[in-house]
Amino acid sequence: MTTTSEARTRRSGRLMLNKVPEVTVWFWVIKILCTTVGESFADWINMKLGVGLVNTAWIFTAVFVVVLGVQLRLKRYVPFPYWLTVVVVSVTGTLYTDILTDQLNVPLWISSAVFSVLLAVVFGVWWLRERTLSIHSVTTPSRESFYWLTVLVTFALGTATGDWTLELTGWTPGVSVLLPLGLIASITLLRKSGANPVLSFWLAYILTRPLGANIGDWLASPKVAQPGEPTGLALGTFTTSLIFLGLILATVVYLTVTRSDVTETYDAAHTPQIAGDPRRERIALAGFGLLAVATGALLGWAHSRPHVGPAPETDATSTVQLAPGQAVKKFPSTKVDALRTLASTSLKDAQSGNATGAHAAAQSLRDLWDADQASLQPLDNTGWTFLDAQMDQVLKTFGIDHSNPPMAPARQEAELRTLLTDMRRGT
Repeated sequence: MTTTSEARTRRSGRLMLNKVPEVTVWFWVIKILCTTVGESFADWINMKLGVGLVNTAWIFTAVFVVVLGVQLRLKRYVPFPYWLTVVVVSVTGTLYTDILTDQLNVPLWISSAVFSVLLAVVFGVWWLRERTLSIHSVTTPSRESFYWLTVLVTFALGTATGDWTLELTGWTPGVSVLLPLGLIASITLLRKSGANPVLSFWLAYILTRPLGANIGDWLASPKVAQPGEPTGLALGTFTTSLIFLGLILATVVYLTVTRSDVTETYDAAHTPQIAGDPRRERIALAGFGLLAVATGALLGWAHSRPHVGPAPETDATSTVQLAPGQAVKKFPSTKVDALRTLASTSLKDAQSGNATGAHAAAQSLRDLWDADQASLQPLDNTGWTFLDAQMDQVLKTFGIDHSNPPMAPARQEAELRTLLTDMRRGT
C-alpha cells in the first residue's frame, strides 16, 4: 500500500530509488570505520590543532549542512556522498554530546536519558507520518530527512551511553571494545532467530558508535596501563584517522565499482517487505529484554568493582607533597631551565589567546619531560614523581594524553603557574 507521503511524492515526480545501501557485511564494516575516524579525527582537530570543542562543533555543523544538502539532492544511493555524510554526522553528533558533558557539565546519565527520549520521539513522528521505519523504504525526501535526523541522534546517544559506560566501569580502551561487540553479536543471533529486522537494525546501529569509538581510543591511546591490563597501541589520533580514512576510501571505491550494495530497480526499492513470524518476533523480543537485563547486571557488577585505570595512578602520585622548588633541587639546572622555558611559552600563549601555540608548547613540554625521565628520576624519584603528577594535570587541561577535550584557558594558565612554581629554583 502506498503511503500518503509516497503518493504525494509520486505525483510530483520526485519518487526516488532507495537512498540507503543494502545492509550487507560491507555496510557494517564501513559504518564502524566511519565511526572510528569520526571520533579520532574530531579529537585531532579539537585537541592537537587547538581549535577548541565549540569551534570544532561549529565547523562540523557547517560541513554537515553542506554534505547533507548534496546527499538530499541525489535521486539514488551513491556511495561516496552517502558515506561522507555518515562520517560528518558521526563527528557532529559526537561533538554535541561532548559539549553537553564538557562545556555545560551535564552528567552522562542525563544526556543518555535525554537522547533516548529524543530518539523515541523521532521514531514516533517518523512512524506516524510514514508508517514505516525501515531503511529499505527511504525513497522520498521526507523519509530521508527522518533517516538522517535519526542517524544524528543515534550518534549523540551512542556517544553518551558509551562514555557513561566507561565512567561506570573504569574499563580500559581494549576491554571496552568487548561490550558493544558482544551486544552486536547477540543482536545478530536474535535477528537470525526471527527478531524484528527494523528493531534489530537500529539497536545494532546505535551500538556501532561506542564500538567504533572504543576501537579508535584503543588504537590512539598511549601504551600506559596498570600491570595485567591491555594497553593502547599509541598510534595517535592523526595516524588513526589517516589509517581509517584510507580504509574508508578503499571500501567506497570498491562499492562504487562493484555496486554490490545498491538496490538497482524501482520495484526492488518499493516492494513491500514480507512480514515476519509474529510468534518468533515475540520470543526474540523477550531475548532483547533478557539481553538488556544481563547488560545492566554486568555494568552494575563492573561499577561495584575497584576501578583500575588512569585515576588510581593520579591519586597515588598526589600523596607526594613538596614545597615549591624542592622537587628540582637535585636536577641539573640546564634541564630545569629548558622545561621552564617551554612551560612559560605555553603560559604566555594561553594568556594571549593563542590556543594553538599554547597547545604546541605544552606538547613539546611533555616530549621533553618524557625524554628526561631516564636521567632525572634516578636523581630524585620523589621529586620526579611530584612533578610528574603536576605535569599530568597540565597535560590534562590541554587534552594531551587524555581522552577529555581541552579545558578553559583559565584552567590551563592556573596549572601552568603551579608547575612553574614547583620548578622554581633557589627556594
